[in-house]
Amino acid sequence: MRDFGISSDPAVQAQLDRLAALSVPQGRLGLETIRALLSRLGDPHLALPPVFHVAGTNGKGSTCAFLRAMLEAEGYRVHATTSPHLVRYNERIRVAGELVSDARLAELLAEVLDAGSDLAPSFFEVTIAASFLEFARVPADACVVEVGLGGRFDATNAIPRPAACGIAALGIDHERFLLVPEHGTPPEPIARIAFEKAGIAKPGVPLVTLDYPAEAMAAVERTAERVGAPLLPQGPGGAWTIEADGDRIAYSDAQGTLSLPIPTLPGLHQSLNAGLAVAMLRHQQSVTVSPEAMAQGIRAAYWPARLQRLAPGPLAGEREVWLDGGHNPSAGAMLARHFAGQRLHLVIGMIEGKDPAALTAPLAPSIATLTAVPVPDHEHYPAEAFGEIARSAPDVPGALAALPHDGLPVLVAGSLYLAGEVLRLNGETPD
Repeated sequence: MRDFGISSDPAVQAQLDRLAALSVPQGRLGLETIRALLSRLGDPHLALPPVFHVAGTNGKGSTCAFLRAMLEAEGYRVHATTSPHLVRYNERIRVAGELVSDARLAELLAEVLDAGSDLAPSFFEVTIAASFLEFARVPADACVVEVGLGGRFDATNAIPRPAACGIAALGIDHERFLLVPEHGTPPEPIARIAFEKAGIAKPGVPLVTLDYPAEAMAAVERTAERVGAPLLPQGPGGAWTIEADGDRIAYSDAQGTLSLPIPTLPGLHQSLNAGLAVAMLRHQQSVTVSPEAMAQGIRAAYWPARLQRLAPGPLAGEREVWLDGGHNPSAGAMLARHFAGQRLHLVIGMIEGKDPAALTAPLAPSIATLTAVPVPDHEHYPAEAFGEIARSAPDVPGALAALPHDGLPVLVAGSLYLAGEVLRLNGETPD
């Protein structure tokens, strides 16, 4: 499966094959395994430069991209670990601004897998341990760490004291992991999601959030109070606000107001993600980032497969083709806002277990044609799952070839695994 990756480097592939053989014992939750693994490696997570830790259902990857771009614009060397990868496993580990090399990746994975062979670690636990091991060895000024799934029991939550924690947009996703009944957790689904994400909160560490529905906000507030984390929510009654200001955005908090550029990343939601990154930097004490570097980072941030317009290439040709890996109702609502008032051709591939209507329902007013395609190496929904108007194609190239050349944009969406294949086919491997 593409989760584990395929490499042209034999040494890397040997370790990826070992990763692919890992499995998590059914029902195992907690941080005991990652902590035991890190302990055997010398506790590298205790020797990291200042960490910016980001959770959320949607937007956490974009927020991480903004954080990294702003910090780098200030001249800092920045490590980053994000997930999933789109084309190459190396994308998960960025060391001082550069993707980890194949040679170093093979060594790191071998070291971690050998150290934890009897612990039965998961794929993600090994990945995070390898990331932290390299981050502790290579000098840098800051780390940007994206939560993989949830927050409370995520392997990244082994970090004891980040510089700042942030929670991006909330939505219902990964229900069979995050909504498992558990005594003492909120019964409402969105509140339970908020509770899991807020699990990254640490005593005395700023917890910066967006504005959420009341029941979700209450869950975050309870966690922050219990842990002793200063809570800094967005909104009129919160710690910071962000508003459209003509062709710019106005960010305000107790320190004053900043006039910032509209993000280069497309989508109205990216202003919120940029605001979250700014708020995290403004409410921590570990590094200093100027307003000028924040503005430069907002313009420079790049995050592939999130409402990305493909460049002319082997797959897209000269057509207007957009790519988004979103697959939940929140992503569907965002796409519907972006394409409101337009007609488009939707090419969709979605793995089983997701809601087939998550994208098609909100996008319905815009859909001119709907083509379902397989998600490589994954069980996926057939065309009939997407309604009567859906037709099937063997792959994305076949879907594009069958579309009329009528000037309408094409949106390929439904899975990050599919998005990775699209980027590979169009020659746009993330670097």
